Amino acid sequence: MQQFGPSGAAVWSAPTIDARRNALYVGTGNAYSRPVASTTDSLLALDLDSGRVLWSVQALPNDAWIPGCAPGAAAVGNCPEDVGPDYDFGASPILKTLPGGKRLLVSVQKSGDAWAHDPDRRGALVWQARLASSPAGPDGELVWGGAADGGRVYMGLSSGGLSARRLADGAPAWTTPLQPGQGRRGGHSGAVSAIPGAVFSAGWDGLLRAFEAETGTVLWEFDTQRDFDTVNGVAARGGSMGAPGPTIAGGMLFVGSGYIGVRNGAAGNVLLAFSVDGR
Repeated sequence: MQQFGPSGAAVWSAPTIDARRNALYVGTGNAYSRPVASTTDSLLALDLDSGRVLWSVQALPNDAWIPGCAPGAAAVGNCPEDVGPDYDFGASPILKTLPGGKRLLVSVQKSGDAWAHDPDRRGALVWQARLASSPAGPDGELVWGGAADGGRVYMGLSSGGLSARRLADGAPAWTTPLQPGQGRRGGHSGAVSAIPGAVFSAGWDGLLRAFEAETGTVLWEFDTQRDFDTVNGVAARGGSMGAPGPTIAGGMLFVGSGYIGVRNGAAGNVLLAFSVDGR
């Protein structure tokens, strides 16, 4: 059988648009076969008008991974040799401007690395921060994305908790470790959301938490893994939260609870609305 390659890279997330440079930024995932393209596990800049690649930076070469071929899984056939670690960029890059005008493009990788590149210098590396305390497995340590304000970038950890790094140089600001409730799955791999003064993270244990942006202190928490009386009369129960982050608009915070995902979380079917102070 004739085979062709490389077969490209997966894209998990929505791209980020840079109106100043007329560019589109996107993070890519692993390959599913070999040979592996040089644009896998990478950050790419594309011209908005033509789609032409303006520049690309690769964090990890030769990452070819298929779920059925992972260590301990029953092989499904056609597995790539030397199955990779599955270290995708799973979230949209964050474009921020520092005081003084310098811009950064911040992205997180499932390996547990956070990266800041200079979008005005063809993706030149500004800083790299390792948040994983041990090598991350295919579930990843930083998965669905962080949030940033003018001074810090905030990231949920699959191993449990929330961590903040200084936006300018990636230096540690604070880390708040969190333990799940008894018998519940832990971890905060879902996307993080932020407003001035506060950061919100929704966990696999079903708890929605608000943190003080300056210190990482937990301001309030709400356990969504319970039954609810709904406004439309449908029987509903909350569960795990592990992918989309909370949405904040008009002084309200909205979150969906009940996500099984790849980590076999607790199912649910409820959309909840809060004021941003947790009421």
